[in-house]
Amino acid sequence: MKSRISLLLFIMMAFLAITACSSDENSEGKAKDEKKEITIAIDQNFVTLDPHNAGDTVSIFGTRAMYEGLVGFDQNMEVIPVLAEDYEVSEDALEYTFKLREGVTFHDGEPFNAEAVKANFDRIMDEDQDLRAKRNFQYVDKMEVLGDYEVKFTLNQPFSAMLNKFAMVPFISPKAIKEDKDLGLNPVGTGPFQFNKWNQGDSLVVDKYADYWGEDATNVEKVVYKPVPENGSRAAMLKTGEADFVYPVPQQNVKDFENNDDVVIEKTPSTIARYVSINTFKEPFNDVKVRKAMNMAVNKEAYIDVVKNGYASILDSTMSSETQYYSKQEPYTFDVEEAKKLMKEAGYADGFEAEIWGNSSSETIQGMEFIKQQLAQIDIDVSIKSMEEGTLSDEIYTPETPEDAKVQMWYVSWSPSSGDADGATRSLFSSEYFPPNGANTAYFNNSDVDKWINAANETSVKEEQADIYSNIQSTVYDEAPWIFLATDTILSGHTKNLEGVYVLPDGSVSIKNATLK
Repeated sequence: MKSRISLLLFIMMAFLAITACSSDENSEGKAKDEKKEITIAIDQNFVTLDPHNAGDTVSIFGTRAMYEGLVGFDQNMEVIPVLAEDYEVSEDALEYTFKLREGVTFHDGEPFNAEAVKANFDRIMDEDQDLRAKRNFQYVDKMEVLGDYEVKFTLNQPFSAMLNKFAMVPFISPKAIKEDKDLGLNPVGTGPFQFNKWNQGDSLVVDKYADYWGEDATNVEKVVYKPVPENGSRAAMLKTGEADFVYPVPQQNVKDFENNDDVVIEKTPSTIARYVSINTFKEPFNDVKVRKAMNMAVNKEAYIDVVKNGYASILDSTMSSETQYYSKQEPYTFDVEEAKKLMKEAGYADGFEAEIWGNSSSETIQGMEFIKQQLAQIDIDVSIKSMEEGTLSDEIYTPETPEDAKVQMWYVSWSPSSGDADGATRSLFSSEYFPPNGANTAYFNNSDVDKWINAANETSVKEEQADIYSNIQSTVYDEAPWIFLATDTILSGHTKNLEGVYVLPDGSVSIKNATLK
């Protein structure tokens, strides 16, 4: 009898425990829903949250959640007014006058006005700061405060891409600038979301800014960005609901979601060019025959099938077909025998050893392994070196001279976040933009290309610009400073109850209109 009572008590306690657990779980789920929190899984770590010094796509879209510029981009990368409610460009294209929005505050309560614009301009142009954003103002001669809510920028020459460059310059609270905080770790902007915390390598958390000046287009209170380099892990997070939005969705996992009614897969044409940058300053890569042989030895269609699972197209120029003034080139034919002939003519019949660098994401490693296998066909013995994104960026961009650069090949992608042809050209191929000044990591040097890059921006005649950019693309493609691989098809995925989060053609993620149904 005693044992029967004990058993009955045990069953009742177990039932109560299960009920309590169930209640806790329901409460937790309900609490999470009430908080309107979403998780976004991405494939790389953020490098910096300083909007004036962000160069990689992930850091750029991380800062865009918290910061805004005078103008910005819509979903199609068209320039739209943001912190400037209106602007005017003079007939000679040398003066840009902006009328600023009133009633806008930074996340620390500081007002946005003309003096805030000046404080940011002064910081960007400070030689001691050596910030990336300065490149966007390279043709700006001076900036004037015309009133509390009006500013004017005067250029020293016409620059056709200037409005797009303004869209790349977000504004920081002047108080934060004055206090000289590490703005790479303590962002303070005017955007729809404000900084909460950044656990580097683990997560970035932003909260909805209650006093945002713009339309209340989101009901999401908290966004957690989770860097997840491993493809399978990101896909699993989308399946289980651990992540509400995933970018990129691994190509090989797309079919896994075909019959999943809880997940939506989005496919977006992109401006993302994927390639292997070849250091043309170093032997044997300084021989154009070697570089052309490398292009001929890599089967681009096989690359798209194997690495991109069919979700890409051959990169048939220096830029994507979605980019302004794109001009199609004749792709290098896959021809191993012809590649071997070129190697022999260059004096490398027996090949050589080389090293390729890339980040630690699953797709990058797979891509580098493919390049290694392909170049082995012409006896180039490739060693793979993968690094975390921040370390890789330091290795690539810190050398002061081409002689100091250790990189030989870099498996990488580029997308013009400024949305213009200049953004897809100048930093990659101008001799003025060798690291640390820019992303010309091929150390490509051609005086005609340098001249044409400047000429393209000095004319406002679109037909002339198209002709100039066509010359640039044909010249660079022929000199092969890259192994030209593919243009990405952007694959992102989200839960069915999430709307308003999307990927722009440049590969940046927008959360401004995030909405949970």
